[in-house]
Amino acid sequence: MRKRALEFAVISDVHLGTYGCHAREIEQYLRSIAPRRLIINGDFIDGWQFSKKYFPESHTRVLQRVLKMMSEGVKVIYLTGNHDEMLRRYSGFQIGNFQLKDKLVLELDGKKFWFFHGDVFDLSMQHGKWLAKLGGSGYDLLILLNRFVNRLLVRFGYEKYSFSKKVKGGVKAALRHINNFEQTVADIAIENDYNYVICGHIHEPVIKEMRNSSGSVMYLNSGDWVENLTALEYADGEWSIYHYAETEIEIPAFESELAANIFQHADEKKITLFEL
Repeated sequence: MRKRALEFAVISDVHLGTYGCHAREIEQYLRSIAPRRLIINGDFIDGWQFSKKYFPESHTRVLQRVLKMMSEGVKVIYLTGNHDEMLRRYSGFQIGNFQLKDKLVLELDGKKFWFFHGDVFDLSMQHGKWLAKLGGSGYDLLILLNRFVNRLLVRFGYEKYSFSKKVKGGVKAALRHINNFEQTVADIAIENDYNYVICGHIHEPVIKEMRNSSGSVMYLNSGDWVENLTALEYADGEWSIYHYAETEIEIPAFESELAANIFQHADEKKITLFEL
């Protein structure tokens, strides 16, 4: 496979260790690129819902792929998010081609770039964290159920339907409107003379210019690998959003059996996290 050369690849909200994570797709994406820097912008491993009972081989292969990229000279910068906030106590750790940070500021091509996950400006996280964690489990099962329903819809000639986007359209969009997340981020970026601000967290991939009375900034969000399957890419001085090209992939046997166990309240088989 011929890999695409990039200056940056930015991924966020992969949520390894959850049923909704599209691990095979993100691994295929990582195999297809050759970035100088890979920026993992938070919520890579889902610490809120992590369980040794569910970390299948496909999720382990994503970790192995990142390690392989590092061994091949790719600089990997891991920025912490709310679902992997336990790592924030180790912010500043660096070994070889790996760095762990809470935020990143870079100057490139005469422009200032500000990277961070974004949860620090989400009021629903600051004042309702327990509720967000509680809702995460139901959201995860909703994603899994949605996969089975969509396969039936496709089989009978109907278009796929996203339960999670419907739910988020009614709840998350309202929260974003109240909290003014994007504008808050843009205002702070403009105040600090950043040309670009790059976030994750809200699972909404976008590149757009935002303004206030003091100036403007390019706001970018890398989306996620649960619903949108998107990344941000920087090459030849330009940013773009990568959308994974959907292919029909059958659910592996172990995932089908696992789903059945969930809905039958049976015991799940324990899966070893690392088999390196």
